[in-house]
Amino acid sequence: MTARAPRSTARSSELFEQAKQLLPGGVDSPVRAFGAVGGTPRFITSASGATVTDADDNRYIDYVCSWGPLIAGHAHPEVVAAVQQAAARGTSYGAPTEAENELAQLVVERFPSIERVRFVSSGTEAAMSAVRLARAATGRDLIVKFDGCYHGHADSMLVAAGSGVMTFGQPDSPGVPADLAKLTISIPFNDIAAVEQVFEANAGKIAAVLVEPVAGNMGVIPPSDGYLDALRRITRDAGALLVFDEVITGCRVARGGAQERFGVQPDLTILGKIIGGGLPVAAYGGGTELMEQLSPTGNVYQAGTLSGNPLAMAAGIATLKLLDAPGVYDQLEQAGKRLGESLADAAEAAGVAVQVQSVGSMMTMFFSDATATDYTSARRADTARYARYFHHMLDQGFAFAPSQFECGFVSTAHTDADIDATVAAARVAFDALSA
Repeated sequence: MTARAPRSTARSSELFEQAKQLLPGGVDSPVRAFGAVGGTPRFITSASGATVTDADDNRYIDYVCSWGPLIAGHAHPEVVAAVQQAAARGTSYGAPTEAENELAQLVVERFPSIERVRFVSSGTEAAMSAVRLARAATGRDLIVKFDGCYHGHADSMLVAAGSGVMTFGQPDSPGVPADLAKLTISIPFNDIAAVEQVFEANAGKIAAVLVEPVAGNMGVIPPSDGYLDALRRITRDAGALLVFDEVITGCRVARGGAQERFGVQPDLTILGKIIGGGLPVAAYGGGTELMEQLSPTGNVYQAGTLSGNPLAMAAGIATLKLLDAPGVYDQLEQAGKRLGESLADAAEAAGVAVQVQSVGSMMTMFFSDATATDYTSARRADTARYARYFHHMLDQGFAFAPSQFECGFVSTAHTDADIDATVAAARVAFDALSA
């Protein structure tokens, strides 16, 4: 199935106006409102494989992939069938199911650092719970995170750094108590010296370092050589826990996530997106001794009425089994490389400065003449130019994230023909930008 250039957005515009009378800003997640790029968000009515179709019957080749989880494409027949069969047996029980055991086994097999796993319903919930467990296990309160890395919208994680690497966090949203924000320290990504300084200044006080091993929420920024190894060494020496937020990278950049790709094992891992096959599910896991501190075997309380619900478990099981087919990760790696290199070549030919940064099947094209290595350098990208590019592509039938600072994704459903068509459209867009 191919893209079809939009003819009209009248119905999406009508639905957006209606939504603004019912939902704050007309959306249930802020980036969907197109605030960073302008214009009217497209209201999607259906999707299949590598394409989505909007309320005006416009079809787009999709590189958002529901922000990453649809690694096998939209509405994969095996995933749909698994969810339908599960729903026919009941949508929720509030009781244990065999499917929880099966998905847990698939997760444990993929991640050597995980011996026990707890399913929850969102990445935010998983990150919040992992932080609680880390604090309880270490008897310490401080958390270290990195500027531009997103770990959900729990109060402790909505913190930006101050002017220096030693500055305690300030609330990044109204409603976050300043006293709580002080327990989170945010420092530059890819800066080992900053990590060492923070641990020296707060000896014996830091419970955990929480990091996206490949940054994905300020655009794709890979870890510098030795960075993750250094985090492992520093935390181990200080008696703190290392927590990998692999909500995006888990089962995407490798079968066993970034920790397999880079050969570094954390104490705790946060998973999401792919392990639910596009349904609301996330998880956190680690070694047996650590995880058994959770209730009911331990005293660290965390619960969820819909945790491990049968629909999400079914979708996750089906998706992870699809990813075990021979050659899947080679296919994804090659598709991501081909798309990224072809877009970079097209931009260079048009004289448009871009930096295409990718790891496996996740990619960001920064409109900048310098490589992004952290939040500060990422923010130098030309967001206005990205917005123009975004709309040029959307108007030709190609959907990328409505923000410069998000990832694009390829799935196993994206074909060589899809990528060729995307690059051809990008040439038109780059030519328009350079005119």
